[in-house]
Amino acid sequence: MNGRKLPDGGVLYDESDDIEDDIEVEGDAAASPVAPIDWNEGGRNETGLRGAELIAEFVKRLPNNPGVYRMFNEAGDVLYVGKARNLKKRVSNYALGKVHSNRIARMVRETANMEFVTTRTETEALLLEANLIKRLRPRFNVLLRDDKSFPYILITGDHRAPAIFKHRGARARKGDYFGPFASAGAVGRTINSLQRAFLIRTCTDSVFETRTRPCLLYQIKRCSGPCTHEISDAGYGELVQEAKDFLSGKSQNVKAHMAEAMNAAAEDLDFERAAIFRDRLAALSHVQSHQGINPAGVEEADVFAIHHEGGISCIQVFFFRTGQNWGNRAYFPKADPSLSGAEVLNAFLAQFYDDKPVPRQILLSETIEEIELLAAALSEKAGHKVAILVPQRGEKRDLVEHVIANAREAHGRKLAETASQSRLLEGFKETFKLPYTPQRIEIYDNSHIMGTNAVGGMVVAGPEGFVKGQYRKFNIKSTDITPGDDFGMMREVMTRRFSRLLKEEGKPDRSGMADATVDAADRPFPAWPDIILIDGGQGQMTAVRAILDELGITDSVIAIGVAKGVDREAGRERFFAPSRESFSLPPRDPVLYFIQRMRDEAHRFAIGSHRARRKKEMVKNPLDEIGGIGPSRKRALLQHFGTAKAVSRAALSDLMAVEGISEAVARQVYNHFHEDAAK
Repeated sequence: MNGRKLPDGGVLYDESDDIEDDIEVEGDAAASPVAPIDWNEGGRNETGLRGAELIAEFVKRLPNNPGVYRMFNEAGDVLYVGKARNLKKRVSNYALGKVHSNRIARMVRETANMEFVTTRTETEALLLEANLIKRLRPRFNVLLRDDKSFPYILITGDHRAPAIFKHRGARARKGDYFGPFASAGAVGRTINSLQRAFLIRTCTDSVFETRTRPCLLYQIKRCSGPCTHEISDAGYGELVQEAKDFLSGKSQNVKAHMAEAMNAAAEDLDFERAAIFRDRLAALSHVQSHQGINPAGVEEADVFAIHHEGGISCIQVFFFRTGQNWGNRAYFPKADPSLSGAEVLNAFLAQFYDDKPVPRQILLSETIEEIELLAAALSEKAGHKVAILVPQRGEKRDLVEHVIANAREAHGRKLAETASQSRLLEGFKETFKLPYTPQRIEIYDNSHIMGTNAVGGMVVAGPEGFVKGQYRKFNIKSTDITPGDDFGMMREVMTRRFSRLLKEEGKPDRSGMADATVDAADRPFPAWPDIILIDGGQGQMTAVRAILDELGITDSVIAIGVAKGVDREAGRERFFAPSRESFSLPPRDPVLYFIQRMRDEAHRFAIGSHRARRKKEMVKNPLDEIGGIGPSRKRALLQHFGTAKAVSRAALSDLMAVEGISEAVARQVYNHFHEDAAK
């Protein structure tokens, strides 16, 4: 397990590390000064102390140092992660009952254990806190959701003819990276325009090396054809440098140079060449026109604005690099409704930059409490000075106002979607006469062609719509299932899904679910479904209920079948629910549309998973099945013989003649394709 060791000996883990609820520390300085109270061999608290009393016992042993604390419930789940300039003073507030809301009071009551890591400074504590919150996702913290990595544009630097690609993840390849962009769509549009403007290739190196004549992109003037030397290496290098200059903020210089070249070509009556520069200029104008606002006074900055209303916070982020607007994204962090917008924004920022590059300037819509501490922590992390500002006037304030307007609009859309989803779930409850409003609905479907490459798909819907991070696919593995047996496939999917769920989570506790006073937003998203929707009729439901009976969870999960109607027409579906006759819903019923949308999403996901598996099988190389044949030996064999089929027909002596293939490996390859060879 890798991590960056803090000066006090604690470890700040990278995003790639795989830790669970426990943080490892090294060295004497990192050891918690808190002595164990009375844990049994399983690590459980057997003292009988809980809540404020337990915290008070810990306070007696705490130092007056900065650090990070974690609060656990009796089951060992992390409730809260916090940081403090002075651990003793901060934690004593919980023991004295100095809490800000009923929600924090519940957190204190549920606390059955605490753990601490001391740090040298408060800035280190802030960075460690953000890292742990993102990793452990405690129930009572402000949580950053939808935290996907941002895409970049990469212009490679390890080839004679650099290429331009969309890039995510670690910057392992040599080259120049430009970003971040707000979305993959923004990167794709920009690359398409840059192709027209600078004629840079987008093909892979392997395709580039095998070209004997220019491809279609050259014919439609989207590439300059360096693969077949339609352009000299020096000329291509100039195009690449122009693209780098444009992405580095020198767009006006690049456009001025192109305009001069266009005018010079026109004066020489070389109108064909002038037209090329005209089209390239138009492509650059297209890039900038799609970037929206491009403030002259903001070279490199991220702009954050929050709109907080109705228990939902929306944080809008705009990215500006090299004086260009590279897109925006809206976030909806999970937070206690009692927190102010400034408190939510304060907690959000540290988590946001935990694994992202930090610009030199951050503009905010309102002042946050720890603005100086956060600036110091981000400066230390980034290795350069980071200024966090709340503009009050001028161009930067106008820019912030624009971001605030976007946050307000995104918040309104989210509020409408959430209210609509809540009404649909309530309608679902009434339609199927459920004891409580479902919080998690799982929808299942199978996809295959004549039983081949069979895949089962599971999609998940909840109060905020589809939860794509919870989707699962099941490659059908059983050899006992007759090809095309949908009932058998569904039995396998149900058995694998709920056997694992029982093992990992145990049977669900449904007590209190029907109580209207229970705050659903205060509970984490459940692991167990309240409802499972099966795309099928009575036969599918019989198979599913048999599995639920075998596992003893018939009372824990409600299974509902959705059968296609007469002539498989949408709107005439039949529903099979427990303890009632099958029925249909009125054609214009909103709940019917809701169920159709969920079923169609499951169908889309299952078909997509099946196609991906089928494609993988189609391109599978017979050499991949031979043990000891890795990428290098596979490449050597294919380069020598041309195809895998030719390898299968080769004599043992011919295989041994391939560079890098020993006699033992050659015999292994030969035996694989000749069953009688080893006899």
